[in-house]
Amino acid sequence: MSSPQIAAPPAAPANTRNRVILASLIGTSIEFYDFYVYGTAAVLVFPKLFFPDNSNPTVSLLSSFLVFGIAFIARPIGSIIFGHFGDRIGRKKTLVASLLTMGIATVLIGLLPTYAQIGIWAPLLLTLFRFAQGLGLGGEWSGAALLATENAPKGKRAIYGTFPQMGAPIGFILANGIFLVLSLTMSADAFAAWGWRVPFVISAVLVIVGLYVRFKLVETPAFQKVIDSGEVAKVPVARVFKSSWRPLILGTFIMLATYTLFYLMTTYTLTYGTTATTAATPGLGYSRTDFLIMLIVGVVFFGIFTLVSGPLAEKYGRRLTLIATTIGILIFGLLFVPLFGAGFIGTMALLIIGFTLMGLTFGPMASVLPELFPANVRYTGSAISYNFASILGAAVAPFVAVALWAAASGSPVLVGVYLAVMAAITLVALFLSKETRDVEYDDNLS
Repeated sequence: MSSPQIAAPPAAPANTRNRVILASLIGTSIEFYDFYVYGTAAVLVFPKLFFPDNSNPTVSLLSSFLVFGIAFIARPIGSIIFGHFGDRIGRKKTLVASLLTMGIATVLIGLLPTYAQIGIWAPLLLTLFRFAQGLGLGGEWSGAALLATENAPKGKRAIYGTFPQMGAPIGFILANGIFLVLSLTMSADAFAAWGWRVPFVISAVLVIVGLYVRFKLVETPAFQKVIDSGEVAKVPVARVFKSSWRPLILGTFIMLATYTLFYLMTTYTLTYGTTATTAATPGLGYSRTDFLIMLIVGVVFFGIFTLVSGPLAEKYGRRLTLIATTIGILIFGLLFVPLFGAGFIGTMALLIIGFTLMGLTFGPMASVLPELFPANVRYTGSAISYNFASILGAAVAPFVAVALWAAASGSPVLVGVYLAVMAAITLVALFLSKETRDVEYDDNLS
């Protein structure tokens, strides 16, 4: 008589590869779309609509960029708030909350009355909603990075980590593509009156799609192990500063050159490229439409080399890949003047080279930063490093770039030197760090 067979327990539900790709990609695409929409509007329309100063257009532009930078101050706060819940209650619920925070703020910006309608309340409310955008993005990136890498097969974390990173070029192309279509289909007066609002308001549709995808997720295996082992951190931010302070510092400076390059390529180049050659601080004199097309072409290379960076980081290691790319960024910063000065071909070459380097440095970050931290404080640790780098490398970058550009009487020479210095600091951090490709990922607890 045979003994009765005991049925095996049902397998725990898992996220499929396609679900992981879509959920990590669509969320960051929406988040970066929202962020780029503001960044583009900060150059094209916000100086006149929310910070009018007829005597000095540069003051209006700098005021617009200051509010642009407010979001980067909010992002570390968002990283602590959302990181706390990401390490306490899980990645899925936190990702839903971060998406809602930024999506609602973006729609409200699109509905906001201008300075001519409500006076000083217009820039104040714009600042508030911009702050909310920063809170949302502060929690979004690290959650999406963990969703991808904590569901990745062995030996493919860097490849899976490029999925959320692709949200940056996709969001940029989508946001600026909509601005481009609007500029081609309506007059400048209509665009200034109401057309600029369209990209902000229609983001509501994108948010609904993103929420639908994320509600279908199950928790990542790594965080489920944290729960099962009873090692959920009560106060993740305190735990990560106590046990992982060195990775926090290194991670922040490893991201520094990436962030500086990111916002010089997307915000400063648009300002410099579309400023008249006869302006007090002269630019290149391209039309807004022409330069947006040039930017979109450059961002295509950003997307391509973001995907290329994943296999490179798996084959050669994260550290070596980033060291080589950062040296390239340093050299690139010293080539601003000859490239910008070589007409259309030189400017186009600068955009392609810059965005290629952007893809190679940004792509591995979704694996590098999370790998620096144990699983039970990984959301908080990677989020804080990523977003503190945003203050040092991105919050001040547009403002510093405009100031240096003006100080050099319209030459981009000091802006390029600024980028090279940031790259040199990142190189120091990379040389002080260790390779993380082979670290234990799921069972590593603080």
